[in-house]
Parts: sequence; structure tokens; C-alpha cells
Amino acid sequence: MKIPSIPSTMLLSAVALVLALYASPYASAQGGPLCTGVQMRELATKHASSTSGTTSAAATVQPHEEDQYQGFLKLKPEDVDERVRVGDAFVQKYPDGPFTESVYSQLTTAEYQKHDFAKMDEDADRALTLNPDDLAVLVLVGWVIPHSPKASAKELEKAESYERHVLEIVPTLTKPEKMTATEFAAAKSDYESQAHSGMGLVYYQRQNFAGAVTELTKATAQASRPDPTDYYVIGLSLGSMDRYSEAAAAYAKCGAIPGSEQSVCRQRARDGKKLAAAKPVSSANL
Repeated sequence: MKIPSIPSTMLLSAVALVLALYASPYASAQGGPLCTGVQMRELATKHASSTSGTTSAAATVQPHEEDQYQGFLKLKPEDVDERVRVGDAFVQKYPDGPFTESVYSQLTTAEYQKHDFAKMDEDADRALTLNPDDLAVLVLVGWVIPHSPKASAKELEKAESYERHVLEIVPTLTKPEKMTATEFAAAKSDYESQAHSGMGLVYYQRQNFAGAVTELTKATAQASRPDPTDYYVIGLSLGSMDRYSEAAAAYAKCGAIPGSEQSVCRQRARDGKKLAAAKPVSSANL
């Protein structure tokens, strides 16, 4: 069975969403501010500092190393090329320093923004070698992999293991002092949402449509900004199980979110309703 592919416009929407998680403020469905990409990064960095041997207080800091690290942190998220240039220079100069894992982690996100996926994978592996619990790297790479229609079975297995590990880590996080309880809860919820999104797409690619619906429903329920791609794949999965009415409802939710994908989702919603109306009634329901 050949599963329907996800239109490129939907993937672009997903790309925009994941960048928003790390690079800009965002709000809840009710319009209230929750937390920022900086705070999500702070949450992941705080966890990395508590679990990585290379970021311990006993690590040796070379002269000017911390100043250069702080300079790297001050670069704007949108200055991607500069972040990659400065980050690469830093890890080459300080390969064993206490800040190296954090820089590799942030390089992973910057290289994703550049769509340099080969380099993203390399630096993600380096970050996870230094700290297997790097929350930001795990959730991002595990989410990116199943967005590719060419992902191999081994890559999908890797993505699933990353996202499962995220869901193991999040309940153990402690609140950073600079975050309010509301911001902390929102950041944790969004990490869990993205992990469920990645797992849902893994299951969809494996044609485990029931599993995909379960995971993507969790993803959209927890997200402060639901990803229309998740609703779209819920619709595809339900349609593959001949649950056309439910599929139409999922497409309608996708179509209610502003963006270039709206027309695709709205047409799918109309088609789903027609298929539901034409579906023969089972004798068990008479």
C-alpha cells in the first residue's frame, strides 16, 4: 500500500513552527503569552548542565573561553550564517571545554534552519556523544527525520528512540529560577507536543495509522500552537482506515489555521465529507 505523501506546503508550515519554538515568542490558543524560544533553550541547557560531565563545575575554562561563549549566545537566532561561523570556530578552538556541548546543540538548530541536514546530523551526534540527554537536540532531530519521505527504517527507529527519550526526560526537569511556573509548564508541554508529533509521523510512515492518530492527537492537544501538518496527517491516517467523517473533521482543523496549506486542507475536508456520505451503512448499525 502506498501511503499518501505530505505536500511540500505542509512541510514548510512544519518547518516554520519548529523554528518558532526556538527563535521567537509565542502565545497560547487564548492569546496569552506563555514562554519564548530563549526560555525553551534555557530549560534544555539547564538540564544539559546537570547531566553532562563536560559542563560540570570542575571543567577547566581556558582564558577568554567564557567571554567568547557569551558572545556566541548574544548572536540573534535569525543570524544563522554568523551563528554557524562563530559556533564552528568555537568548538574547533575549545573541543573539550565546558561550553562545547551547548554550542554543538545550538549549531544543530542553526544548521536545520539552513537546511544543511548532513551537518545538522554530524553536530547533533557530537552533542549527544557529550550528553545523551540533550533535550533540544533529541526533540529536534527526532522530529525532523520522519518529515522526510526518504527516511529509512533505521532512521525512523532512531527518531522514535529520540522522542521516547524526550518523553522520559521532560517529567524529570526542574524549573529554572528565571522562569515562572506557567512558563515552565508551557515549555514542558511544547517539548512533549513536538515529541508526540515526531512519533506520530514515524508511525504514519510505517503505515501504523492508529498509532499515528494517537500520537498526533496528543501532539495537537498539548501544543500552544498546533502544527497544521499534524492535523493533516491525522486526516490522512483516518482516511486510510476508512474513517472519513473523522478525517474530514481533522482536515477542517487544519484548514482553520491561517497559512498556505489552508486550501489543501479545506478541499480535503470537503472530500472527506463526501466520502463519509457515500460510505455504505454497516448492517450492524441498522
